[in-house]
Amino acid sequence: MKNLYLAAAVAIVASGCSTLTPAEDPLALRMTDLEARLIRIERVVENQSLVQLSSELEGLRSETAALRGQLETLQFETENSDSRQRELYVDVDRRLQTLETAPRAFEPPPASSPPSSSPAFGAPSAAPPPVAARPTGSDQQNYDAAFALLQARKYDEAASAFETFLSQFPTSPRADNAVYWLAETHYVRGRYNDALPVFRRVIEQYPQSDKVPDALLKVGYCQDELGDRAAARQSLQEVMRQFPDTTAARLASQRLDRLPR
Repeated sequence: MKNLYLAAAVAIVASGCSTLTPAEDPLALRMTDLEARLIRIERVVENQSLVQLSSELEGLRSETAALRGQLETLQFETENSDSRQRELYVDVDRRLQTLETAPRAFEPPPASSPPSSSPAFGAPSAAPPPVAARPTGSDQQNYDAAFALLQARKYDEAASAFETFLSQFPTSPRADNAVYWLAETHYVRGRYNDALPVFRRVIEQYPQSDKVPDALLKVGYCQDELGDRAAARQSLQEVMRQFPDTTAARLASQRLDRLPR
């Protein structure tokens, strides 16, 4: 009898468990709790990833800002450098134009003019004579003397002085400038056949020289003056291609515009 009551109680409990709703089932409740906790953990992990990505993005933004600042500084320095180079080039070009448009020969004062022991009061004193070449001096002294002759429009003497300089100081750091100005002594006198190979010599012997853009420009000028318009056009276009955004390129463009089509 006792066993009968026990079996009945077990049956009632079993039947009661089978009739529980999911909301009342302890197993279902535990599964729901575990699922909720898993969702919360996933959200935390996702949030940590977002925080890490945000931190990395902020770091990249900082690096970009720093690089942008460095780039602006470099651009500023480059623009200032280009400006200084343009000013120097324009000054030299202006002086060369003065030489080119000046009288071609040096005219000494008339022999009949009696020498004056002292200038009259208020009268300007005579300009000092150009410095003569100094073959026994240093390379700088010889270069300065030759350039002084060029400034004085004594082109024959300047050419001889530059040639002497180059023969005595072939490895001087001013040798490329000397060759260029030697070419100019021919160019300003209209001796384009003589000037052309000397300007080419600058390009061929001193390819790293700052005078290369000017020399290539003058090669085009000489070719134009000699009537070789096709070669002149090619040389001037080469100046613009190799040395864009320079005064030499601007002058080459202006000369190209004047070439016959």
